[in-house]
Amino acid sequence: MSADLKQDTAVHRDPDVATRYHVALPSHWDFVAPSGGVLMTVALRAVAAHLNEPHLRFASATTVFCTPLLATNLVIDVTELRRGKATSQLRVAVRHRDTAPDPEDETDNGRGLEMLTTFVRDRKGPDVIGTTMPRVRSLADALPVEDAVPHNPHQRFAFFQQLEARIAEGEALWTADRPPGPARYARWFRYRTPQRDAEGRFDRLALPPLMDTMPSALSRAVGTGGYRFFAPSLDLTTYVVDDTDCEWVLVATTMRRAHRGWAIGECEVWDERGRFVAHGTQAMYVAGVAGQPPVLDATQRD
Repeated sequence: MSADLKQDTAVHRDPDVATRYHVALPSHWDFVAPSGGVLMTVALRAVAAHLNEPHLRFASATTVFCTPLLATNLVIDVTELRRGKATSQLRVAVRHRDTAPDPEDETDNGRGLEMLTTFVRDRKGPDVIGTTMPRVRSLADALPVEDAVPHNPHQRFAFFQQLEARIAEGEALWTADRPPGPARYARWFRYRTPQRDAEGRFDRLALPPLMDTMPSALSRAVGTGGYRFFAPSLDLTTYVVDDTDCEWVLVATTMRRAHRGWAIGECEVWDERGRFVAHGTQAMYVAGVAGQPPVLDATQRD
């Protein structure tokens, strides 16, 4: 049976500290360590619990990943920066339960992640569409990700085992002799255990894990030469601008630049009906595993 993100990231309030929350995060959402997007979801669950105002809904968040967090007992501390009727802004810190940073020691690496987030109430305003859905394979025409290739991440990592996925742009990145392509990659994703809010909509707090998949665009641009890398997040920013009741969403990623050991990318999230749901940006540390890093220009590739 697949894992339930809502259940696995549910937090409970500390009995002694009103602004502190706890979660026992299982390993269901690991790559090597837990997905940064899942850790964002944990932090956002604490904010939602702290606000306890259903009309205030997740709109944006920027997370800085200070040190790796493991799938274990985590502590979440929430600080209100502004609490209003239309908008509330908060700061969140997540750490291992047994690791408390020294606030007076700038070299202390006890911090796991720090997040700034905004929750808003729906208000009357303009409804403007300023971008079009990328031209990718429809859900019906998208390519499957299941195969017998040993290094297929969709079968290798626990995180992807909780999702259904289909390739909307690009090819299977894990196959041998794949030619390099443009620095873009897109997949349709669906949680095997549907993630819904109290109104039956796709849960906004379940979007960051899907958006934390941007290194795939760099993998496509690099191709299958001798160079291999991994790219943990330095920071991840997400904006949610609309709702959907669809289970499948398209995550279309673009790598804007990789240079001197780090890279920046962005993604768009669309639903099956062509509704623009969310936008994200990410900075990542690019660590080589094998081979020499290539020098290439992918801007002219189709």
